[in-house]
Amino acid sequence: MLRHGGFMIGGGVLVLLVLVAVFAPLLAPHDPFAQSLALRIKPPFWHEASVAGHPLGTDQLGRDYLSRLIYGTRISLAVGFGAVLISGIIGITLGVVAGYFGGWVDTCIGALITTRLSLPVVLVALAVVAVVGGSLTVVLLVIGLLLWDQFAVVARTATQQLRHAEFVASARAMGASRMHVMCREILPNIRAPLTVVATVEMANAVLIEAALSFLGLGVQAPLPSWGLMLSEGKNFMFFNPWVITLPGLCLFVLALSINLLGDGLRDVQEGGR
Repeated sequence: MLRHGGFMIGGGVLVLLVLVAVFAPLLAPHDPFAQSLALRIKPPFWHEASVAGHPLGTDQLGRDYLSRLIYGTRISLAVGFGAVLISGIIGITLGVVAGYFGGWVDTCIGALITTRLSLPVVLVALAVVAVVGGSLTVVLLVIGLLLWDQFAVVARTATQQLRHAEFVASARAMGASRMHVMCREILPNIRAPLTVVATVEMANAVLIEAALSFLGLGVQAPLPSWGLMLSEGKNFMFFNPWVITLPGLCLFVLALSINLLGDGLRDVQEGGR
């Protein structure tokens, strides 16, 4: 891992963003919700009209942009980790059960996976959030309940390859229960590919949340979501392009770091075989 550049860069940036999210109250120079109409749309430090104390300027309500970007890290990472946790529990459970038992159980779960794959994630999320209402909790649950299919497919295939392995047969011969075999014998041995899936789905969750918030159906104001900041800044982007460039750059860096980490994990695992 230490010799893989992509893994180190992606992992390092992701760890840095996690630290920013954890220590946001200490790093943010201002209250991200404090408004001052006298300071609205002030440019960042590289412009001549910048204001001292606001290095990345202010938004249309005079709120400090740097502080909102820092606190926005919390929302993006919370959605990413939370959605992966929910979808991982659902998908891995279904995939391991289908791959281990086979037969009609596999057929039923396979039909469920096929049904889920036929549904476009963004459109379904838009419809559900439009009906239920947008909030951080709703967005987190909706995305988590829609991204489990890849976990299920990978877990099912990997379990089918291992269910007849010698160590599984040995556990059965020693009287181990089915639950023990699935949880203690099979699941630890399919952890590597599932970790790669988790990184891919985490990046997807972050981008879906940003898309929903940009359309006004995700995280609601005044929470500092990067997608919501893009939506709020789109009316000013022609004369003040930094209002959409900065949150867009944050989303780009987060998604890129997660994908670099996932690619690095895949390469390391393939190289260790």
